[in-house]
Amino acid sequence: MFDEADPLLNRLRALALAFPGAAEKISHGHPAFFTTKVFAYYGGSVKVDGVYRQHEQSVLVLVDPDERAALVGEDRCYVPAYLGAYGWIGVDLTGDTDWDEIDELLDASYRRTAGPRRVAVLDSRRPQP
Repeated sequence: MFDEADPLLNRLRALALAFPGAAEKISHGHPAFFTTKVFAYYGGSVKVDGVYRQHEQSVLVLVDPDERAALVGEDRCYVPAYLGAYGWIGVDLTGDTDWDEIDELLDASYRRTAGPRRVAVLDSRRPQP
């Protein structure tokens, strides 16, 4: 369901695996980045009129509700099937992606899922956005 040589995946992988204790696994055919819980997925889909539309080159993250509300109105963002009901948001990735923003979204998602000890390690390494 994904191309291991995809440069967007490789860029996302480098960012995600830089977080303390982060690892990668395949979940439902997609790369997932996690500590004890998943904080990002590569690739997602939306259900439109009973048909799933794939967003193969995207990242799914769990951000706070205010940030999610701001993102959901943007054309590059979508509410993913299944996970969208739990607060996740999808962001399409392209050659023009702002990777600093993606790193900030990963940071926000990591902070919501990683637990206080890992977040403390993260805070000792980088300032909170």
